[in-house]
Amino acid sequence: MAKTACKILGVVLILVGIVGFFAHNLLGLHLTLVHNIIHLLSGAIALYFGFVGTSEAAHTFSRIIGVIYLLVGIVGFITPGVIEKIFQTQATTESLNLIPDNIVHLLVGALFLIVGFLREPQPAAPKESKVS
Repeated sequence: MAKTACKILGVVLILVGIVGFFAHNLLGLHLTLVHNIIHLLSGAIALYFGFVGTSEAAHTFSRIIGVIYLLVGIVGFITPGVIEKIFQTQATTESLNLIPDNIVHLLVGALFLIVGFLREPQPAAPKESKVS
């Protein structure tokens, strides 16, 4: 499940990273050069673990990147100025409304964390037959 999630979320992150170069305010999100590069890098790493990595490596990556995205979303709500500086968004008059960005980061982080902690069902051990 983690490998599949890494493949799907990796593709989504890469697409958002590419589209962000052309549509800087896609769906109310603030996609800057730095933001797009972060999406491209995290998407590429997710694809690596989805296609090449082991299942355990995909689980570990999902937990790590899930925590990172979750923290970015939380920090964005608590101190939006920090996130504005990291993503190099320029507020013209007042602080930008980063709520859509924060919500997306929380959702992506939660998805990665969920699949990172889910375990694939293990096949049942074969039952031993009694021979009389």
